[in-house]
Amino acid sequence: MTPAEPRGDSPPDADAPTGSASVTTVAPTAPEPPAVPEPAGPPATAPEPAATKPGATKPGATKPAATKPAADEARPAARRRRRWTLRRIDLAVHGVFLLAALWVTSGIWADPAGRVAALYSSDPAQVQFFLAHSVRVVLHGEFPFYTDQFNYPDGVNLMANTAILALGIPMVPVTLLFGPAVSFVTLVTLGLAGTAAAWYRVLSRHVVRLRLAAAVGAWFCGFSPAMLSHANWHPNIISQFLLPFIVWRVLVLTRTTRPVRDGALLALLVTVQAFINEEILLFTALACGVFLLAVVAQRRALWATAWRPLGIGMAVCAVLAGALLAYPLYVQFAGPMAYHGLSDTVRDYGNDIAAFFAPGSTTLGGNERANVNLAPNYSEENAFFGWSLSLLTVGIVVWLRREVLVRALAVTGAFFAVLSLGERVSWWDRDLFTGPWELLVHLPLLDAVVPTRFGMITGVVIGVLLAFAVERAAALRVPDRRTVRILTVAGLVLALLPIAPMPLRVTSRPPVPAFITADRWRQYVGPDQTLVSVPVPSMGNTDPMRWAASTDLAFKIPGGYFLAPRNGVTGDPGRFGGRPSGIGDLLEEVAATGRTPKLDDRQRRRFLDELRHWRAAIVVLPLNEPNAEPLRRTVEQLLGPARQELDVWLWDVRTLTSQSA
Repeated sequence: MTPAEPRGDSPPDADAPTGSASVTTVAPTAPEPPAVPEPAGPPATAPEPAATKPGATKPGATKPAATKPAADEARPAARRRRRWTLRRIDLAVHGVFLLAALWVTSGIWADPAGRVAALYSSDPAQVQFFLAHSVRVVLHGEFPFYTDQFNYPDGVNLMANTAILALGIPMVPVTLLFGPAVSFVTLVTLGLAGTAAAWYRVLSRHVVRLRLAAAVGAWFCGFSPAMLSHANWHPNIISQFLLPFIVWRVLVLTRTTRPVRDGALLALLVTVQAFINEEILLFTALACGVFLLAVVAQRRALWATAWRPLGIGMAVCAVLAGALLAYPLYVQFAGPMAYHGLSDTVRDYGNDIAAFFAPGSTTLGGNERANVNLAPNYSEENAFFGWSLSLLTVGIVVWLRREVLVRALAVTGAFFAVLSLGERVSWWDRDLFTGPWELLVHLPLLDAVVPTRFGMITGVVIGVLLAFAVERAAALRVPDRRTVRILTVAGLVLALLPIAPMPLRVTSRPPVPAFITADRWRQYVGPDQTLVSVPVPSMGNTDPMRWAASTDLAFKIPGGYFLAPRNGVTGDPGRFGGRPSGIGDLLEEVAATGRTPKLDDRQRRRFLDELRHWRAAIVVLPLNEPNAEPLRRTVEQLLGPARQELDVWLWDVRTLTSQSA
């Protein structure tokens, strides 16, 4: 909320938006923010008296004709050199971010199709399925917000399942050329590096003057333990490269002279982000609201000048974004297979208090065993800042407590850290008392939020505070500046080294069967029929989703991993997976235990009824499936002997599931 001051040490940014105010840059002395904006652009300078200008002549002296002053020629050259130096710094910083992202994902890049996160593999398969769906949207004009290519015949509401259309559609060329597995790891890499680069852009242009300070803050925003945790499975969550610009445009609205234009720009950013991840967009809106309230509470006079442009801009944003998103949101909340609210299991996910002081599992100082009870699972380590960074953050707030922005950031970070604790506050997996989230969990929109992820807002706040601290330390006027630099570097190393990113731990996964890659399935499966895998596709068995994705979803499958209303009734609370399946549960148990059950006639009839409901054409069991022999014997009790074709056991059930059967 404080204005940008003229940067005497650097030229104006040629890429800065014209006509908007640089409203968040704070000088080292933290001046009071004025009530009106100052437009971005080069600072105005008063004309120098003729007698003091370089090259000016004294009265009566003879001035050489057509001679340009040397100083006037030197200034543009120095400005160009300075601009080129800053651009090289920017390129170097971006290069470091990209190298770090490649380092984190190096284990997957070694074999994108054959490697996956070691702890859980369901989400990558789901994302690859969504990437293949984007190919069908572009090439075949398929409906983007719903599909029956999995969970046939009920289908899946893709708007309610984060189908990442804003990421998948631009990645269509990569998906077509190299496959959805390569697109997945590309998105993870660009998500980490792009988020850090975006924060660096906003911090360096609008928040701090020192490029190093911006780089430190952006590094943490892009490679925090929470981002590394989600990098295992959730490219939609770590692709936050629009969020810094959304935050910046909201702040611009508080003092813009063109609220209609700036509101329209914000609406476009909001619309694109909605097709990346709506939950992160909601978090951003909540964080902006809390931050602005914290600023206004300290400087109430600001509201007198901010409310009108902010109100007009937000109204324009709401109308335009609402118009663009009206139909997709209608499908999401009222369309087929829409659900209202998450299951109780996910809705209760919260951070343990101790999670704020332990390093993340995917960091240099992390310990997976020590963290096992501090987060809902390894993909939801949304705090894990470590003791040193937590203490440093408190120290920064105490040191810079006189600054309005620092106090507002501290309130914002603390507020969402408390919400991230969930409905029951715990310490080292021991419940203490009921948390404030209990009062909010049933509100509209918030009932679909995973509360532990509020900790990611606190992480961004810490990144901005680090940028402020580095710049303030560099601006300290003390006799021994070398000691200050050493202490600053030592503090950053002590805080950030324990949570430095490490390569994601990966494991191999079974290849797509040759029966699929050789297109042998095509002679059996028709357009309105399904290929049923053994075990049946589910949250714990997503390999068949990868099979379908490798063919650009050329065949349909029953079941899968997705969110849907309970029992398939639109409007019910959400759950993972479709309608309960008797044969699906049976085969899942056989796959887990290796024991072959003895089936009766009732179970046989139920299995055949489910196959008819799915319009199954063939049932397929890969030869390398764990416990493949008990699974084959179980299915043979229902369908008779199997035959081997390439690398699968095959049952042709078309005669059993046809309409006339």
